[in-house]
Amino acid sequence: MNVIDFSQSNTIINQYMSELRDKSFQRNRHLFRTNIQRVGEMMAFELSKTLTYKPKTVTTPLGTLDIALPKDDLLIATVLRAGLPFHEGFLHVFDRAASAFVSAYRMYTNREHTEVGIHTEYMASPSCKGKTLIIVDPMLATGGSMAAAYEALVSTGKPAQVHIACVIATPEGIETIKAVLPENATIWCAAIDPGMNANKYIVPGFGDCGDLCYGEKL
Repeated sequence: MNVIDFSQSNTIINQYMSELRDKSFQRNRHLFRTNIQRVGEMMAFELSKTLTYKPKTVTTPLGTLDIALPKDDLLIATVLRAGLPFHEGFLHVFDRAASAFVSAYRMYTNREHTEVGIHTEYMASPSCKGKTLIIVDPMLATGGSMAAAYEALVSTGKPAQVHIACVIATPEGIETIKAVLPENATIWCAAIDPGMNANKYIVPGFGDCGDLCYGEKL
């Protein structure tokens, strides 16, 4: 299984990530969402290099030329609500892809909020059968939400290829999702942080992505 960490090389993604993490920039909710989208766009471009392509002849006003176009039948899925701007970034690049949405959220199972369970409530998706499935979720902390989303989606059919995309991951989250993914899957990360605090938030991370994008919840 391939794990790609964009933080291992210096690119413009560093600027977006620094603003996502910086408390002073986080006051600008629009900028935060925009930077999540930008990371999605950059990651989608890199992922496009792994797709299969087929030749097509294009007719211009002055002649014809042959060009290779993506052949894969793409399905981009996200976990509500934090995944929405990341999903939009991928759709800006893969504008012909189908979309799927899964409601999977963490529920603390003890009074101290140190143990987390995952509840899956809703899914809207076409069949995954034969498709290149790309699941995008900004935070891969424990990996529980991503694993639950993957298992719900593949219940509709077996995809031909699976990609997992996140903005920040932890080693624990990566190991959790590896256990449920096919061996030829790829995990894409803008950064891999060292771990989590007692409440299962990524450290240093950037906080609660959904709240930073859309405002605090009850």
